[in-house]
Amino acid sequence: VFVFQSSVTLHLTDQDSGFVCLSTFSWFSYVDLVEGVQDGRFYALKRILCHDREGRQEAQTEVEMHRLFSHPNILGLAGHTFIERGGKSEAWILLPYKGSLWSVLEKLRDKGSFMPERRILKVLQGICSGLKAMHDRGYAHRDLKPTNVLLEEDDRPLLMDLGSMNRSRMEVKGTREAMTVQDWAAQRCTISYRAPELFNVESHCVIDDRTDIWSLGCVLYSMMFLEGPYDMVFQKGDSVALAVQNPVTIPQPCRSLTPTLSQLPSLSPTGQSVPWLVNS
Repeated sequence: VFVFQSSVTLHLTDQDSGFVCLSTFSWFSYVDLVEGVQDGRFYALKRILCHDREGRQEAQTEVEMHRLFSHPNILGLAGHTFIERGGKSEAWILLPYKGSLWSVLEKLRDKGSFMPERRILKVLQGICSGLKAMHDRGYAHRDLKPTNVLLEEDDRPLLMDLGSMNRSRMEVKGTREAMTVQDWAAQRCTISYRAPELFNVESHCVIDDRTDIWSLGCVLYSMMFLEGPYDMVFQKGDSVALAVQNPVTIPQPCRSLTPTLSQLPSLSPTGQSVPWLVNS
């Protein structure tokens, strides 16, 4: 049972437990911070307005993605329902609430501090483990970024926001399909963490899970330097699409890592990149 601001009672799960809305904030959709009346735990209630049948199917797919995976590094689903309002439906997805990796980076930046290397590697390994589980099932996340990585108290990362997930291999045949994929990426893949091949999709190509590896590199960079490699480019209003075509400059204090980085998989990652990182 869920008690919302309007005092409407809804059944999200079979459990007889209530929730109280505490505050509302917004990502790609509306998200309410709620507290369980009986268990006292915090949850995030994601509300997606479905304008048509396609929108409802997309929301249903997100629910199915959460149900598909039972993995320590992928956020689980607490419950869901669809609300019918004036001929339109609204998907309500209830998720456990945790702090995000981005909020940790913001606090470190405010303190003038940095994330220790061991902590970076621990979080990175967990993210890789979650990605590997997705890729092994034939899916790609498509919107990996610090705000979509939640952290448990023991720094165990949880991948969230599975609404952009789709089959990892997409074969593009023709200009029309290329534009469709490009437009979809513009809406669903955050620009400063988006892989280069999604900015200008070729008319005959294959898009696969390597887009996640690019985003993974950007997340690693953000953990090291407290901002993504293209965050400032976007904030200044410059072209991220052009910026991703050029090498990223590593700040001077970290150039001693160059010999280690040279041992990583090539900059044109293969499907084996994530297993390599997880096992290293």
